[in-house]
Amino acid sequence: MTDAPTPEPAPATPHRRRPRYAGKNPRRFEEKYKERDPERYADTVAKVLASGKTPAGTHRPIMVAEVLNVLAPKPGDIAVDCTLGYGGHAAQILPRLQPGGRLIGLDADPIELPRTEARLRGLGFGPEVFVARRSNFAGLPKVLATEQLAGADVILADLGVSSMQLDDPARGFSVKFQGPLDMRMNPQRGQPASALLEKIGRDALAALLVDNADEPNAPALAAALAGRKFATTLALANAVRRALPRETTDEERDDAVRRVFQALRIAVNDEFSALDTFLRNLPACLNPGGRVAILTFHSGEDRRVKKAIEAGLAAGFYADIAREVIRPSPEERYANPRSVAAKLRWAQKAG
Repeated sequence: MTDAPTPEPAPATPHRRRPRYAGKNPRRFEEKYKERDPERYADTVAKVLASGKTPAGTHRPIMVAEVLNVLAPKPGDIAVDCTLGYGGHAAQILPRLQPGGRLIGLDADPIELPRTEARLRGLGFGPEVFVARRSNFAGLPKVLATEQLAGADVILADLGVSSMQLDDPARGFSVKFQGPLDMRMNPQRGQPASALLEKIGRDALAALLVDNADEPNAPALAAALAGRKFATTLALANAVRRALPRETTDEERDDAVRRVFQALRIAVNDEFSALDTFLRNLPACLNPGGRVAILTFHSGEDRRVKKAIEAGLAAGFYADIAREVIRPSPEERYANPRSVAAKLRWAQKAG
């Protein structure tokens, strides 16, 4: 009797790594913030809103009722939304202009502007009542001239950065997620924040941090950051935290990071120069009796707006202005924490 042949060993199955469990708190931005795809994750969006937060990648318009009350848009008016953003304010103003009115939406962001235009078209606002133009608010006179308009009856400028930009790590604004240190509203123009930091001197950076963000630790932060290379947002955020005194609390470190990012963003986009140009041209862009509303989000912006409208009143350009700043209601501040810093001022042109 012969032994049975030994069977051939089965071929080894190639080892495959088990898919990593995303877990309850996934790390990747795209996984964590499902509300960026609201059609697929409507329940998630509803939960985010109910918790008093803003769904990632969207923008909740601030002080809508107060803005509408100040601007009082009516049928036949010509309106300009100088910072179209997500289109939240425009979507509320447009129905009030009908019949016979038009709204021109301005935005410098080449990525978000087409999306917002498509969104408003989807709400039924055709080209006869709404047009979008790629420009920042400093270009308002040129846009009006292109549209063959002498002026506008209603002008809105919401100077806040949109949530679409803040929430997208690829744009370089986020203090929470890794991304290129860019911060340009228009990525096709100018230099990113990383290049600015690499070139700037210590004294110039300290002055920038004070002027653009009222940063109390400006000298220490400037010494740690000026002339250095930071390729990513988190590299800069971590450097800011390390540069602060040892007794600084975690909350104070987070506030400092936000102020540094704000100061750099303003510088990279030349925001104050654009705002000064807008305010200087504003009276000439309003029709007699026309109204303007401006939402600001930090002291540097608000000081400029307040001084400009007060000077316009003294010069006789404006018949009336906001005597006191208007702030979001407690309910809105709870429902939308990004509204907390907002201030609303307005002016009406002399008739």
